[in-house]
Amino acid sequence: MKLEAPYALLAELTHRCPLRCPYCYNPVELVRRSAELDTDTWKGVFDQAAAMGILQLHLSGGEPTARGDIEELVAHADGSGLYTNLITSGVLSDAGQLERLAAAGLAHVQISIQDSIADSGDWIAGYAGAQQKKLELAASAEDAGLALTINAVIHRQNIERVGDMIDLAIEMRAQRVEVANVQYYGWGIKNRHNLMPTLEQLHRMHATVKQKIDDLEGRIVIDYVVPDYYARRPKACMNGWGRRFMNITPEGKVLPCHAAETIPELEFDNVRDKTLAEIWTDSAAFNRFRGTAWMPEPCSSCERREIDWGGCRCQALALTGSAANPDPVCELVPGHAEVLATAFEDSRDIEVDFDYRNFGGGS
Repeated sequence: MKLEAPYALLAELTHRCPLRCPYCYNPVELVRRSAELDTDTWKGVFDQAAAMGILQLHLSGGEPTARGDIEELVAHADGSGLYTNLITSGVLSDAGQLERLAAAGLAHVQISIQDSIADSGDWIAGYAGAQQKKLELAASAEDAGLALTINAVIHRQNIERVGDMIDLAIEMRAQRVEVANVQYYGWGIKNRHNLMPTLEQLHRMHATVKQKIDDLEGRIVIDYVVPDYYARRPKACMNGWGRRFMNITPEGKVLPCHAAETIPELEFDNVRDKTLAEIWTDSAAFNRFRGTAWMPEPCSSCERREIDWGGCRCQALALTGSAANPDPVCELVPGHAEVLATAFEDSRDIEVDFDYRNFGGGS
């Protein structure tokens, strides 16, 4: 397999965040502020990314605007030739900062919403007043000349309002909305029993979203993926392990995907010690599940092996105990019935007592 340059880099600038979302993909053990990469190190990483041919830089967290150097980092990334996207909760920033970020070179902002109803959205986020702050920041994006995507995070507690959340994205003047069903890693798997939708809810959501896609063609782009546990085929996680994407944690570890640190057998190189290009090419972690040579049956002989790339390694670990196993959300894999049974069991839980993401990164 010819190894191409990655097209996108996700820079998790910090794990600090005022929200406490119970599905956050950040690890349960959060990186403290004292361990975060400093400004100059991040700038060097952005220069290396541009030199490798990376096109897109996604600035994330936690909450990236918790960094006091966010405007300086955006300006440097833009100067390096990277298309910059800010992925934000929308509660720490304001119109003035968006204008400064746009002037520094920011091209796009992505704001998450937790519900169409403010009280429910605030409850899910664990932050009073979050919904109103998000609406205010979205209103400022157009004035700042920024493209806007709304990330509508869907789970059992809000799935019945998926249509209203898409409508809210239009009211917020977004060009794109991601109907993002919760992924069960990090805090999400701790709360799976309170987040997993029922099959009946899934069918209603599917019909609603498909109708919205038809009705709103030309007005807004709707990205939509079926929840993994109810799927018949696995998704090509990150377009395949180690193929087109790199993720850097606040302390500088370079990962093939957001949740890769859950795989205990892997060790990840750090940008403090090696260049991005070296890590991309030579890292044992990136090469472990890259391509198709690692695949067991039925993946190794499947005609879709270079379409879904064996599915998600972290999901295989969570559901089977080994990241080297086929992703059992695939109906061709032994154990698929058990995945459906897990979804059915978790979706029947009627008690809602979230294990909220703990505040972290203070020192």
